[in-house]
Amino acid sequence: MGCSGCETGRGNTNTNTPPAGCGSHGTCNTQGCNKFTVFDWLSNMALPSGEEQFQGVEVRFKNDRKGYFLNVDKLPLAVGDAVSVEASPGHDIGTVSLTGELVKLQMSKRSVTFEEMKKLYRKARQTDIDKWNEAIAMEKPTMQKARQFAIDLGLNMKIGDVEFQGDKTKATFFYTANGRVDFRQLIKMYAENFRVRVEMRQIGSRQEASKLGGVGSCGRELCCSTWLSDFRSVNTSAARYQQLSLNPQKLAGQCGKLKCCLNFELDSYLDAIKEFPQGNTELQLKKSAAFQVKTDIFKGLMYYIVKDEPSVFHAVPVARVKEIMLMNRKGEQPEFLLVEQPQSKQLKKAEPDYDNVVGESDLTRFDRKKNNPPRNNNNNRNAGPRNPNNNNPRPNNPNNSRGPRPNNPRPNEGGGAPRTNNNPDGTPRSNNAGQGRPNNNPNAAPRPNNEGGQNRGPRPNNNRPPQNNPRPNNPPTNNPPQNEAPQ
Repeated sequence: MGCSGCETGRGNTNTNTPPAGCGSHGTCNTQGCNKFTVFDWLSNMALPSGEEQFQGVEVRFKNDRKGYFLNVDKLPLAVGDAVSVEASPGHDIGTVSLTGELVKLQMSKRSVTFEEMKKLYRKARQTDIDKWNEAIAMEKPTMQKARQFAIDLGLNMKIGDVEFQGDKTKATFFYTANGRVDFRQLIKMYAENFRVRVEMRQIGSRQEASKLGGVGSCGRELCCSTWLSDFRSVNTSAARYQQLSLNPQKLAGQCGKLKCCLNFELDSYLDAIKEFPQGNTELQLKKSAAFQVKTDIFKGLMYYIVKDEPSVFHAVPVARVKEIMLMNRKGEQPEFLLVEQPQSKQLKKAEPDYDNVVGESDLTRFDRKKNNPPRNNNNNRNAGPRNPNNNNPRPNNPNNSRGPRPNNPRPNEGGGAPRTNNNPDGTPRSNNAGQGRPNNNPNAAPRPNNEGGQNRGPRPNNNRPPQNNPRPNNPPTNNPPQNEAPQ
């Protein structure tokens, strides 16, 4: 059927997009997001020879409204087909939800007779579907205006839903009210403004919740909007039998009434509670008396409080309670409620049956400080490589100073005068960072310039023979430089 009749947003009629949350992306063909669906378990079963298939068809409209129509022309229909059916007045558009022999069972369940069935005209044409989509688009703004008109007239009622007929000639307004409401003036205002035939239909709060839908406290969709079709009365005795606290905020559903699910397990509780004695029975002990405060039906335990110790709960099995009641009838009084152990040992806290390996049960496990050693984060990028025999980093020299050159004699390169650490005028040689040093030996080969003032480290003290090749740069050593004052 697509999303034209889906109640969960019903799609976008302008762009033909499925509503949000559609698991089948608008191609389900199962009467609208599986709301009040019926599984046809007779679809794969052949009819006896000579029998014709029942021509009744179940057609589903907006929300939970369904109707049963007679396929007079014996059209081949399938689940999900849009059909035009008889209405009063005019015709309505709906979706086929069930065909075949199972329609008879559904009709008997809803007390619909064969004479009450209306006619199915035809499969919906494209013009019928377009008009149906226009009627669906009119429902939300119409409901907003209808609520405002009821407020202006001061009527004690609530407009819950509006449904337009497929041919846009009739609109049904569903409302809830505590008592009788005189809405004659309201109907005149609706007919004047909306230009349609108006029908007012009063529903209860449970029916309103089934039409609007929602999510219950259990986290699932409401039972009344998905599968529950009949609403039985729910009273507080159902909560008492199930040992529930009589809190109206927890026991009430979306409709404001008691939850329908309180009746689902009531029969099981009534069958199980037959094995329990009456709860108002007082047990007589030698020292004091015991009174019942709670019953755990599925565990078969009854909780008692001793008069001398009103703050201590004692879990007593049902067989033991019956035994003490029989002893009291005979005039006997036991010393303790339980036979196996005295009361003081019964109050011992139970140990967990698992091993707390990672300490997840400790609430203060994140408050303890970790005694980890501090990390040595050396962010000094200017320091040289480390000495493997020394863990201390090399100190950074901001002036990139190489320090004074040691006064080591060396052989004459090219027959010139021996080199000293002093200038020709006798003054000590200065340490110029980033500048090349003058070559005092005119017969020696030219020395390569030290661009950038890079630290080449101290010159090794070795005697080399004279050579005519230029002296290469000494690679840096791992020994740290010694910053000493010039002599």
